[in-house]
Order: sequence, then structure tokens, then C-alpha cells
Amino acid sequence: MKKILLSLAIIGLFAACTSNNKSENEAKESKGEVNVYTHRHYEADQKLFAEFEKKTGIKVNVVNANADELIQKMTLEGENSPADVLITVDAGRLDRAKTAGLLQSTKSSKLDSIIAPNLKDKDNQWYGLTYRARVIVYNPEKIEAEKISTYESLATDAVKDKLLIRSSSNIYNQSLMASIIAYAGEEGALAWAEGVVGNMARNPKGGDRDQIKAIAAGEGDVAVVNTYYLGKMLNSSSEEEREIGKSVNIVFPNQDGRGTHINVSGAGVARYAPNKENAIKFIEFMASKEAQQIFAEANYEYPVNESVEWAETLKNWGTFKKDSLSLTTLGENNEVAVKLFDIAGWK
Repeated sequence: MKKILLSLAIIGLFAACTSNNKSENEAKESKGEVNVYTHRHYEADQKLFAEFEKKTGIKVNVVNANADELIQKMTLEGENSPADVLITVDAGRLDRAKTAGLLQSTKSSKLDSIIAPNLKDKDNQWYGLTYRARVIVYNPEKIEAEKISTYESLATDAVKDKLLIRSSSNIYNQSLMASIIAYAGEEGALAWAEGVVGNMARNPKGGDRDQIKAIAAGEGDVAVVNTYYLGKMLNSSSEEEREIGKSVNIVFPNQDGRGTHINVSGAGVARYAPNKENAIKFIEFMASKEAQQIFAEANYEYPVNESVEWAETLKNWGTFKKDSLSLTTLGENNEVAVKLFDIAGWK
């Protein structure tokens, strides 16, 4: 009987040791998690999240919603927020999150070596991951490119009753206006906005792709859009969308001056991030050559990592001079931009 009890004790002790060793090994293999609040909803992003998990062993938990909803959610959650990373589009929105105290300053030599100073927050609270240009597209049978070579030309008689553009509530237009304020001052920016309103072919409505479709439908001859929307149309599974995309030509404005206005999709570490180190690793991965190549090929965005080749569609449009204005300025000028839009009567 004593021998049986002794044997059972030894077996129990061995099992306990094995269990402890297994738990220790699992703990070593587990790299934790990162909670990502993202405005972006593209398949390319899902692919990148999966690749990050595979590469690092860090589980990516994703919460999808629009930027305003995510900012409100983080605000309400306060110190108890599980968010580690916020991803959204447009520097204006990123600055909104910063101003609300939802992000924190981070240090990363990797990000500093990859991302140009004007494409990130001056206090390192957010970093651009991709950029897009806000360009002019037009019907080449109705208007000459030389007449619409600058943003300023959109306020001239050359496009009287020909212009199609989104509403003033659109953050892309607000950021474009913020950049014009930086160069022309409030008075000059207001005059520009009033000129644009006077040239509209119709009241603002719809998204960027809707402006391109309106050109094809003969509702106007000139529109302002972000490049990746046109890229998506040109590579759409719909033959009709591809043909509409091919029917317009593209102008990169202000090539003889400050350059074409650009904006970003970007990410920042949440202020109360419970997994801060993993959050930084995640953003560093998103800026890596591997991830940037996926961004470039799948979504027709320009990579912030300059070692990465552009998608073929972007190459076909050619290189262009980019406005080097710090994108932090876009957020700082946003409130004034909205006020001037209202004064100008931009609906």
C-alpha cells in the first residue's frame, strides 16, 4: 500500500512539474496583444494585421468604426480604454484626437528614419503611414489642362459653372482649405472659397468618386478628388467604373509653386495604451517595407517609406512635386477653415 501511495505521489509531482513547465513555455511563446481602433476598412489592412500576428506572435484585436465614433468611444472610456493604437485618415482627424488628449508622444528611431518630418506630428503623437494627393481631374474634351494648373485656378472664370466638389463638412476639403490658409492667410483663403462657390456646377454632394461620375454624366467638367479614389475606379471589377475613370485626365496642381496638397492615413499610440510596447511595434511594422508594399499595391496609396515602389497606376500618372507643409498645420488650421467655409456659403 505504501509503495502504491509513493508511486501516486511521484506521478502527481511529475504531472505538476510538467504542467508548470508547460505554463512557463506558453507564457514565453505568448507575446500578448495589441488593440487597434481603426477607421480604415480595407482588405489590405486585414492582410497586414494577419501578417503582423504571424511575424510577431502578437494578437491583433480590431475595433472598426468611423473616426468620430472612435474618438468619442476613447473619450468615454477614459483611463479604462483598452485602445493601444488609433488609425484614421486625414491629419485633421489625427490632430482632433491629439487635441482631445487621446494620444501620447512616442519615441521610435525606426519611424523617425522612415517617415519624413512633415508627414508626422511635431510631437510624435501620430505618424503618417500612407499619403494621397488631392488633385484636379477634368474632361479633356471640354477644358484645357493649362487653365486648371493650380488650386487658385478653381476660383477663376476658367471654370465658371464647371466645378464639382464635395461639401465643406468633408475633412479632405477642410484640410485643403487649411493648407491654403497657411499660404494665403485668412483673407486670401476666404476669397478663394468664395470664388470656388461661385464656380460650382451644382451644390456639393456625394463622395470623390461621385464627382468623377458627374463629369462623365456631363454635370460638370472639373472636379477635385483624392488620387486613390481614381486609382480604385481605374482598377475596379466594374467595366463601367473603369471606363468612367479612363474618361478623365489628371492634373497635379501647383507644380511651379508650392506643390500638390497631400494628406495621410496615420496611426498614433493611445494615451492609456495597456500594451504600449506592442503598439509601437505594430506601427513600426506598418511603416516597414513589407507592409508598405502591400499598401501601395492593394489600395493605390503612396507609401511613406520611400524605398517602396509605387503601384503601376500611380507610376503611369508620373512623379510630382509634393507640398512640404507640415501636416500638423492642417489640424491647427481646421477650425478657421470651417469658419471660412461657412462665411463663403460653401454648403
